[in-house]
Amino acid sequence: MENNTLELVKYIVGSFAEKADEVEYTVEEKDNVVEISVFLAESDMGKVIGKQGKIAKAMRTLVAAATPRNAKRTIVSIKEKA
Repeated sequence: MENNTLELVKYIVGSFAEKADEVEYTVEEKDNVVEISVFLAESDMGKVIGKQGKIAKAMRTLVAAATPRNAKRTIVSIKEKA
């Protein structure tokens, strides 16, 4: 199921990032949590996070709504590409 969640995150990030082809994603499963890390270019950080974090918060809300009740909790973290 996390594959559909990853596709949702890719779609949302791709809609806002100017360098969408340079975005990298990692999925890490821990005990009862799936963490999706999004690595962006510095110039795209503000566009994807949005003013006062509104876009990032909305994306996390959509991911939570798309996750089934009995599935692992999904966390989305947005990080700058090193």
